Amino acid sequence: LLAPAGSYESLTAAVNAGADAVYMGGLLFSARAYAKNPDQDLLIQGIDYCHLHGRKFYLTVNTLLKENEIQDGLYEFLAPFYEAGLDGVIVQDPGVLRAVREWFPQLPLHASTQMSVTSAQGAAFLKEQGVSRIVPARELSLDEVGQIIRETGLEVETFVHGAMCFAYSGRCLFSRLLGGRSGNRGRCAQPCRLPYVLCGNSVSGSRGYLLSMKDMCTLELLPELAEAGIASFKIEGRMEGPEY
Repeated sequence: LLAPAGSYESLTAAVNAGADAVYMGGLLFSARAYAKNPDQDLLIQGIDYCHLHGRKFYLTVNTLLKENEIQDGLYEFLAPFYEAGLDGVIVQDPGVLRAVREWFPQLPLHASTQMSVTSAQGAAFLKEQGVSRIVPARELSLDEVGQIIRETGLEVETFVHGAMCFAYSGRCLFSRLLGGRSGNRGRCAQPCRLPYVLCGNSVSGSRGYLLSMKDMCTLELLPELAEAGIASFKIEGRMEGPEY
């Protein structure tokens, strides 16, 4: 069971509630730039806290990086956490994947859902690149997820609870186009959560939260997910507080 931690307080709450692992971002390269992401020292303290309790800590480096960021800042950002015993990195950018594999060959790499892995062939390709766990596109059926597991032998992690994005695998340009804040750079303003008026067809004038998805809740499906061989159940919610 993998729980979100948008702050150090959320991390300790998740561990004390029984999560087997937590995922968290630092001050850079996180898809939740507006969470209460800790600085380097506090994040290392979080890694130590998890290990003290026999849990794992995964770091999110799940935005699209620019060339200069990969060359000039990524290694310096990751190295202290690697030395502290980081258990894995969740990545979206193929360039980040390649760099991390070169710099830290023993560090487990997890492919973010934003990589839009939709087939066993795509998962097999990432396995060749050194990925050990796939978080497939959320749009896949359980049968399709099971096929990835059977044909690749990779660990597969799926979301089981929390907010959903109307864009395919969360790869959205809406916030960037509307207000200059890119979700692929961790700064989504969530314009899809606002009310809109539908125009231009037979139901023109309809008003409501037309782009806002209902939350996911798979409690009744957990036995089927476990039977399919899914290795990790992931809860969404790094913008939520410790109580969540």
